[in-house]
Amino acid sequence: GCKPDLNPVRPAVILPPMPDGREPLSARTLTSIHDVTAEAWDALAGARNPFVSHGFLAALEDSGSATASTGWAPMHLVIEDSSRQALAAAPLYLKSHSYGEYVFDHAWADAYGRAGGRYYPKLLSAVPFTPATGPRLLVPPGLDPARAGELRATLASALIQVAERIGVSSLHVNFPGPEDARALGQAGYLSRLGVQYHWQNRGYASFDDFLGNLASRKRKAIRKERAGVRAAGVVLTVLTGPDVREAHWDAFHAFYRDTTERKWGGGYLTREFFSLLGERMAERVVLVMAEHGGTPVAGALNLLGHDTLYGRHWGCVADFRFLHFEACYYQAIEFAIARGLSRVEAGAQGEHKIQRGYLPEPTLSFHWLKDEAFRALIARHLERERAAVAAELGELAGFSPYRQS
Repeated sequence: GCKPDLNPVRPAVILPPMPDGREPLSARTLTSIHDVTAEAWDALAGARNPFVSHGFLAALEDSGSATASTGWAPMHLVIEDSSRQALAAAPLYLKSHSYGEYVFDHAWADAYGRAGGRYYPKLLSAVPFTPATGPRLLVPPGLDPARAGELRATLASALIQVAERIGVSSLHVNFPGPEDARALGQAGYLSRLGVQYHWQNRGYASFDDFLGNLASRKRKAIRKERAGVRAAGVVLTVLTGPDVREAHWDAFHAFYRDTTERKWGGGYLTREFFSLLGERMAERVVLVMAEHGGTPVAGALNLLGHDTLYGRHWGCVADFRFLHFEACYYQAIEFAIARGLSRVEAGAQGEHKIQRGYLPEPTLSFHWLKDEAFRALIARHLERERAAVAAELGELAGFSPYRQS
């Protein structure tokens, strides 16, 4: 097919009038999150999910973690009225690869290339390096539901118009919330089903209260794991807000780099990202630090949402049995119970999380493909995959550690 325009001119796309005859809107893409004020963006993103906030997206860009040079060229989409007031938005990136997404389409890219097509670049509406479900079609919280639905439909359509204008092979929306998923499905995107593991707070008063809800064997196993960490002389501290200092970020970044280099050959996030996160979103940071003999040896980074704690990154420079489970899972549960949070999302992958109280939950992504024949091929693949994932969810549910009521 034709070569995509990698440096597209960004004139506004004029959209059709709204169903009730209101003035036509325009869609504009931005080369940086800083092309819109934090106040205007956050008025659309709301305060419930930290990852779509202006502060988080700006920290990714400003630190050099998510930029054109790393394969994440910002093309954030904003819907505006005739006075240039932002009415809706979507985080959007022009991607030159498929890394850091946690919805894997490398096989799609290979198939498209073998057929003579050019899969990259592609468009992706997502939060870089963040497999957490949340809003992607951003409309003001508290908006009239009918109007909110209209604006989400407008965004879903405008994203496709942008993809067609610049000539990319495909457009993807990863981990959208339920209202966004409905709008994307109605707009004709293909849906893909995935699995994550989340812990749900059932009104627990303490960690022991949570353990009391587990089968006896599972309860004893968790107590043994926690006791093993204490017996090894590891001391854990949970830091939030101004208690997180640059020395903590220095240590945590070293853990992060060591772990990612051993697993994948390199980390996505620069050292500066963590400093900017601490400067701009200190109240959202929940950093678990582990020390042995007074020396930091491991850490787990979480971000705090309105009713959810999101586990994001882990790193360790020493080998202590069960420390990963303690720092990433049990400390998160204790924090969530103490704060009265509804759930903990522990990130992508890991069936081992089930035995520690994190149960399988479905996730969604949505996909638009330019080539009709390729779209039909992927649609058939996704139909089979959805059936397999649904069966897997049912099977995994049978491994629940909770006592049968």
